Parts: sequence; structure tokens; C-alpha cells
Amino acid sequence: MEWVACDLCGSDDAALLYPARLPRTDNSSRIRRYRCTSTLYRRHYPIVRCRQCGLVYANPRPSEEEVLRAYQDVVDPLYLQEETGRLLTFRRHLSTVEDVAGPSQGEGRLLDVGCYTGLFLQAAQERGWEAWGLEPCHWAAQEGCARGLTILEGTLRGVCLEPESFDVLTLWDVAEHLPHPRATFAEAWRVLKPGGWIIVQSMNIESWPARLLGPYWPWLMEMHLYYFSPRLLARLLEEVGFTPIKTARMGRYLRLGYLATRLQSLSSKLARGLQWALEGLHLAQLPILINAADLFTLFAQKQEGEE
Repeated sequence: MEWVACDLCGSDDAALLYPARLPRTDNSSRIRRYRCTSTLYRRHYPIVRCRQCGLVYANPRPSEEEVLRAYQDVVDPLYLQEETGRLLTFRRHLSTVEDVAGPSQGEGRLLDVGCYTGLFLQAAQERGWEAWGLEPCHWAAQEGCARGLTILEGTLRGVCLEPESFDVLTLWDVAEHLPHPRATFAEAWRVLKPGGWIIVQSMNIESWPARLLGPYWPWLMEMHLYYFSPRLLARLLEEVGFTPIKTARMGRYLRLGYLATRLQSLSSKLARGLQWALEGLHLAQLPILINAADLFTLFAQKQEGEE
């Protein structure tokens, strides 16, 4: 465990927001705890709020090296079962990205950081992008590479990429997992071309669901190290050189059967019963669009002529 200063303003003056809610003896494998499909909600390290700037983060928490090892070891077969909904989601996301950044026209280069098995890369390739991915999880990177996708195993700060080599860089539900977001965003600025775009999707700690539920907000999880708001994420991106342009709520598709599995943290019997009912009604494969009020996407640009 290590203590960290605020990644936005550098202050070490923080107030406890939510006490730790991790079992004293946790026998569950970190392979399970760090999966993208984990249902271990409301289990987390101490969560604090910086008294100087308001950034919310986990402190103390495992070292960066320990976090990286946890992600490298993950195996997540349930993720593969939800490909239908995720592809629908990423195709929809890509349309919004192209509305802002423009279409590839066969020449655009895109980098998806934390791409997991590469479904967003697949959606981007379908639209003519030269799509690259970065992923620390060995299992996920191998799954994507087996499909012919270009995925480098590692992190943005750990893999040396050419400067000014990409037009678009995306982080879908990744920023909250980063041990050092500022350093990652600074590296993103370096590898983007002038005029390039960074798109960051994350949970909103200042949303009404987060405020209403408080310590019972499900996204308070062990693997989430930072809890941004649109205004604080915009400020952090500004400080490394980006110009925030817009914030949007984009939504995502989930199959009803997969959505039922998310109830396991509340009641495994309820989750199994609902899955059984949906299968019986032939509704388990039906994807529905969910536009959660506590999820936001921020679009920022590296302006032309910046050094």
C-alpha cells in the first residue's frame, strides 16, 4: 500500500470521503476482482477528496506495479459473451467521435488505450481507420491479436510510441483505473498530432446518482483509483496542454441477459432467476440502450501550432 498526493494539484491535504470497504480477509482472486465484468461493487480502498481542488481518489492504495500485475493476470471469459452489445456500443461511439474529429477517409490513425479485446478497434477498422490498441491484460491482448487486430501489450507510459503519430486517442472507461492520470494524459498529448483529439469516458462523481447514493454508489470499486467530474477532468487535460471542447452522455447497449448478471452483487438468486426468465421469454439476447446519468465523455483537442 502507498500514500499518494493529489494528481491534479499535487496537494497531500485530503479529507476522508468514504472509509475502506474491503474485507479484512479477501480470498477472492485478483483475477476476478480486476475483471472488466466484475460485480464486486462497493468494495474499495479509502476514498478521499482533495481539500485544495476537490479531486476524489483512493488513498492509500496498492503501488502502480501491483496494480499493473493485477491487470496483466486477468482472464475474463464473460466479456466475450457480451460482444453483441459492446460492438453496438462502440459503433455508436465511433459515429459520435467522427462527428467531432471527422471521418478517417482511409488515412486516419486511431489509438485506443486500454482496448481490452479490441472491439472498438474492430468498429474503427470497419470505418476505414488504421486502428491500434494498447492493453496490459495478456489474456485480452491475445484474444484481440488472434482476430487480426493490432494490439500492443502494455500501457501508454510503458510502450514507446512515435511522437505526433495519431489523429485520435480514446480511453473508454479507463481513466478511473490509471495510477497516474496526469502522466498518461501528458503522454497522450505527445503521441497525438497537432489538431488531434483525445476522447475520455468515465464515471461522474458529481452526478446526481453518485450524490444520491453516496457510499452505496456501485462504481466505488477496488479497481477504480480516481473519480472524476467533467470539470475536474477538463482542468487536468488543460494542464497538460489540451483544449476541452465538449462533454456528452453517449450511453451504451447491454443485452438483457448480461444486464441480469449485474445483479449478482445484490442477490445471486435474483440474478439467476431473472436470467432464467429472460431465457424462457427469448429476451436474453435483446440489446437495450442505457444512457446512465453518472457516465460522461469529454472531447479535447491538441491545438494546431502547440509545442
